[in-house]
Amino acid sequence: MQFLCDFTKEELNIIMKELSEPNFRAKQLFSACHLYKSYAEMSNIPNALKDKLKEKQILDIPVEIIKVLESTDGTKKFLFKTFDGNVVEGVLMKYKYGYTQCVSTQVGCRMKCAFCASGLNGLVRNLSAGEILGQVLAVNKLLGGQLDDKRAVTNIVLMGSGEPLDNYDNVVKFLRNVSATEGINISPRNISLSTCGLVPKIYDLAKENLSVNLTISLHSPFDEERKEIMPIAKRYSIKEILSACSNYFDKTGRRYIFEYVLINKKNNLERHANELIKLLKGRPCHVNLIRLNSVKENDLEAVSEKEAYSFMRILNKGGISATLRRQMGVDIDGACGQLRQKYIENQGKL
Repeated sequence: MQFLCDFTKEELNIIMKELSEPNFRAKQLFSACHLYKSYAEMSNIPNALKDKLKEKQILDIPVEIIKVLESTDGTKKFLFKTFDGNVVEGVLMKYKYGYTQCVSTQVGCRMKCAFCASGLNGLVRNLSAGEILGQVLAVNKLLGGQLDDKRAVTNIVLMGSGEPLDNYDNVVKFLRNVSATEGINISPRNISLSTCGLVPKIYDLAKENLSVNLTISLHSPFDEERKEIMPIAKRYSIKEILSACSNYFDKTGRRYIFEYVLINKKNNLERHANELIKLLKGRPCHVNLIRLNSVKENDLEAVSEKEAYSFMRILNKGGISATLRRQMGVDIDGACGQLRQKYIENQGKL
């Protein structure tokens, strides 16, 4: 089973040829898909063609919004249901420049990072390119957005449930489709991809000519301590990650970002800040400090705002570009995987 959103316009051209349909139908279908129209809403598509597509098991809507929670700060959290009854989540954040949407790339996650709720039940399956794209298109439609410069969603972060580079082929296809000029056309420069550090895939991504913003979940400057909170660190060292980042910069010209979740008494001490300075000084990078959004299934503690700013000041004094991310959506289970986990625990009821 596939969805219209899974296909590039070129692939739709091939399908139209197979179905003995004119080429312009591919463009119509691609545009309608990116407006997130169901077959019933596609008034310019003949019913006969719709029937042919259904016979090929090509469906229209890959995900549907089943729950929306709104924070007091204006952040919205969405729960999406897939065709097979699985659920994934996303977050919409409003900034001065527009809306940034955080999307999921997998149902669950197998990375098992200690601070994240996404991996509590392991990996269920990968999302298709269309299921990832469908999250963006569903929200864009809900907000009244259209295509290109009339879109409502202006920026995307691949930081929801799942490890994007663990679903490499579908994520790359999503990136090409979401930035296609005849669709919603969100520039790769307005897209950030967050990875826990799958080194070989970072090298592969650098060859794709996409130039998205690469974000690395670092969370400790010491390999042995990083292994305690991120199992992937047992496979790839910080030195290997830094080499992959340097290659990404050389290939794309895009500086990279390190996410650093501050965990009380785990990675927020002065020695951690000083080691980060040693590792990163002189590199074309930025450190995005994040106060832990606590998950009840672990015993990790957040740092205070004062402690977070103190850590940031040490980095800044050491010549490192660093900022503290504003906490958003705390009152609506804003952290990755929390809303989905609650949905699972309550057997589909929220």
